[in-house]
Amino acid sequence: MRRRAGYRDRMVRLRVEFTTEPFDLDRPPPHAVAARDAVQDAGLDHVDVGPFGNTAEGGAEAVLTAVDALLRRSIGAGATRISLQVNVLDAPGGTPRTGP
Repeated sequence: MRRRAGYRDRMVRLRVEFTTEPFDLDRPPPHAVAARDAVQDAGLDHVDVGPFGNTAEGGAEAVLTAVDALLRRSIGAGATRISLQVNVLDAPGGTPRTGP
C-alpha cells in the first residue's frame, strides 16, 4: 500500500495566529507572556507580537512544535481560552495557497 505524502515529505510553511484570554489591557498577563515566550523560543522565521493578536511563521515542524508549547505553557500560566488559526502558506510544488 502506498503512503500518501504528508507535510513532513515536503517543505511546507505554516502561519499561526493566536490570542489568549482573559485579556488585561494594563499589562500582559502571565499566560500571554508564556505564549509569547513559547513562539519566540521556537526559532521561527517571523514572530509578530501585539496586544490583540500574535502571528508566527515557519516550517511546519517548527510551527507545530511551537503551537504545542504555547498551548501547554499558556494553560499552565492560567489561560482560560486560547484561540488559534493555522494557515498553510505553501501548497505542494512551492506555490502559495489561495482562498479559504
